[in-house]
Amino acid sequence: MRKKTAPPARKKGILRRLLRFISPYQKFLIPALIACVIGVSLSLLAPVMVGHAIDYLVGPDAVQFGPVAQYLTALVAVIGLSALFQYLMGILTNAVTYRTVRDMRKAVFAHLNRLPLKTLDAGERGDTINRVVTDMDLISDGIMHFFTQLFNGIVTVVMTLIFMFSLNVPLALVVVCLTPISLLVSYLIARKTGGKFREQAELRGEIGAFAEERIVNQRLTRAFCAEKNAQDTFEEINQRLYNCGWKAQFYSSITNPGTRFINAIVTAAVAACGGLLAVHAGGGMWAITVGELSSFILFANQYAKPFNEITGVVTEIQNAYASAVRIFDTLDEQPESGDSALPPLQMKRGDVRLEHVYFSYDPERPLIQDINLNVHEGERVAIVGKTGCGKTTLINLLMRFYDVDAGRILIDGQDIARTTRDSLRAVFGMVLQDTWIFTGTVRENIAYGKPDATDEEIIAAAKSAHAHSFIKRLENGYDTMLYGDAARLSQGQRQLISIARVMLVSPPILILDEATSNIDTLTERRVQRAFDKMMQGRTSFVVAHRLSTIREADVILMMDAGRVLEQGTHEELLAKNGAYAALYRSQFEETAGKV
Repeated sequence: MRKKTAPPARKKGILRRLLRFISPYQKFLIPALIACVIGVSLSLLAPVMVGHAIDYLVGPDAVQFGPVAQYLTALVAVIGLSALFQYLMGILTNAVTYRTVRDMRKAVFAHLNRLPLKTLDAGERGDTINRVVTDMDLISDGIMHFFTQLFNGIVTVVMTLIFMFSLNVPLALVVVCLTPISLLVSYLIARKTGGKFREQAELRGEIGAFAEERIVNQRLTRAFCAEKNAQDTFEEINQRLYNCGWKAQFYSSITNPGTRFINAIVTAAVAACGGLLAVHAGGGMWAITVGELSSFILFANQYAKPFNEITGVVTEIQNAYASAVRIFDTLDEQPESGDSALPPLQMKRGDVRLEHVYFSYDPERPLIQDINLNVHEGERVAIVGKTGCGKTTLINLLMRFYDVDAGRILIDGQDIARTTRDSLRAVFGMVLQDTWIFTGTVRENIAYGKPDATDEEIIAAAKSAHAHSFIKRLENGYDTMLYGDAARLSQGQRQLISIARVMLVSPPILILDEATSNIDTLTERRVQRAFDKMMQGRTSFVVAHRLSTIREADVILMMDAGRVLEQGTHEELLAKNGAYAALYRSQFEETAGKV
């Protein structure tokens, strides 16, 4: 995806949008909150019991071991029950976290499938992958820490304050008055680190995109001895990520010791004030026993502990926020216009007509200009011309991978812009120069467009594409697993599998974009005969550089700079002695020279 930073207005809505994904699982949050309150309340009973036990050990009437034993027994039970409810809260919050992230990941992937190709072509694959995988993991960590530590910490702070005020108001006020100092320290540091974590998220996407690009094209990198250049570029990005990362981690790491220092001061202040009250308050209303003072100090420690944990989790939450900005940035990309209300394409014959078609990728650089074409059912149209003349772009417009800027494309008289894309693309079969083999068996790769195909149909398609013989030589035949770019197969073998994939579907209209460019001459002749058989009665568009493969075409379009310079049969264009004839002679002379 294109790298961008969300505008301030969008950033303000990040939390609200995240809550929308969490809201379907709020049924888990109420029980989690109840479990948290019970667990925290039970844990706060522990200091009370310890204080009472201490008073029976240092009281004026000497030591009483019976009550002490009772309090210690109750203390063990309370701690056990508190742990049980904390465990229950963890299970419930885990359910919320992982289901939320699952839904977000599904939403992002579904949205990617709806994005127009121009959006995907403008971005980097590695960065997009990072958003779907790494950023989602960081959001998961952030939500998890929010519920297990931040959520639990807030409840602990509130409950502890209630217990402290019920025990001794002056000491509770000492704690409350010193608390803002800890909060101020956390706020100032968090403000400093927020921007660094957002920058870190962007750099992770950049380094992921670069690594993915270089790993996929490792052979080319080595063929041009460009390893050092790739390593230097990687190290430069990695160094920027390191510089940003250590600053973000350094600033965030100051938060925890800073708050611990403040909290230590709070504890010391409580101990000092409590000691004075225990010694000098006498029997007044603010008097406090040694056991109660011990309980209050334990409360003060428990009150301070959530602040330490909360500030410690600031890193995770800021990381999650930065990743959420990138995720919602992706979800805000404009999808293809909906076409569910449009009628499906009604395929009758296979006539294709282009009327005054204009298109450009960049408005400032026109490409396709005023193309008119009328193709009848069963005709073969060959598109030739120099690299960059608009041949593949014309195919993209036929398939509605891109929409025309002006003009119309009609199939059997129906404007393809006014029909559903799925119904349009269902009538086309494409074999491209760039092959695509996904992780799966050879059988699954061939049956990609027809998953319910029988073995007999798959084998027949492979035989038609002259792929059957090499497939049978693989260790497991049609059940051989292929991974990634199928490096174990030659480029020509991968192309044959792609051709078999289309032959299995047997679509009404064929598009062959340099479909035999990676196949040896002998195999090309065989495959060409198979194509000739498959193209009989079907409208076909063939993009070719080797003009020898398109002599039998019914119509040849000679393109240059997005325009159709010449149009006619092979013999007609040679007779014109124009651009096509010059191109044909140049190829013929080049071939003759090589011989």
